[in-house]
This record gives sequence, C-alpha cells and structure tokens, in this order.
Amino acid sequence: MFGPHLTLDLYGCDAEKLADHDFVFKILSDMPEQIGMHKFAEPQLTVAPDQGADSFDRGGITGFVILVESHMSIHTFPSDRYASFDIFSCRDFDINYAADALKGMFGAEKVERNFIIRGREFVKHYPRSHEKAAEIAVRERPKAIRR
Repeated sequence: MFGPHLTLDLYGCDAEKLADHDFVFKILSDMPEQIGMHKFAEPQLTVAPDQGADSFDRGGITGFVILVESHMSIHTFPSDRYASFDIFSCRDFDINYAADALKGMFGAEKVERNFIIRGREFVKHYPRSHEKAAEIAVRERPKAIRR
C-alpha cells in the first residue's frame, strides 16, 4: 500500500474552538509529531468571514500542513459546530489515537470516520521510510523546503 487516508467528520464541536485561529494552528502544528510524522513547514490557515445565514460561506477556518509523509487538512464551520479533518500519509499511523485526540480537542459529540488505503499499485515507486522520503524531497524540492 502507498498509504492510509483517514477522514474525520467532527459533529457537535465547541464553536469557539472551531473559530479560533491560534487553536486550529496549534492542532495542525502539533498533531504531526503526536502521530509520528514530520512537518515540511508551518501550517497555512485561511479564515473565511461569516457572510450571514443566507450565504453559503458562513465563516470558518481552512488549514493545511504539508508533511514529509504527505499532508493534514481541516475545514471548520463554527456556526454548524462541524469540522472535517483529513490525514493522508505514506506511512502507517495510529488512526484510533488521531480520531480520539481530535474528538477531545474539539469537544466533538460525534465522530464519523472513513479510512481507505490509497495507491496500492504505486507503492513500488515510493519509499516507505520517512528518512528516505525526506532525503528525496530535500534533493528534489530544495526551494520549497527553504521557504
């Protein structure tokens, strides 16, 4: 397998946490290490203003962090007390820990998990070791890493 992809739909979350830029940033910054992964750079976040109940855009935060092992992303919807969180990796990680930790951090009442294995045929072309992946990335993407 190339890698596990965990998607979490977090319902009944603490709306204040979902709207808190610093809180969401810290989760994206700290979660990789907590599940044995490594950041390429600091997380990137965009805050969308609430355009009102009649608008599709009702505010929230979208963020991602690029990892040596792939990426994590989040979309928050404070007015709906909902967040979606994805973790895609080229290496195994403890999906139960990740789901439980995020549920607790956001105070979610319910978590819907989806888990798939991606790239079963692609694995022969990509290293499973994060050290080897980092070595290749540094060699092949030097400008991205120096930013």
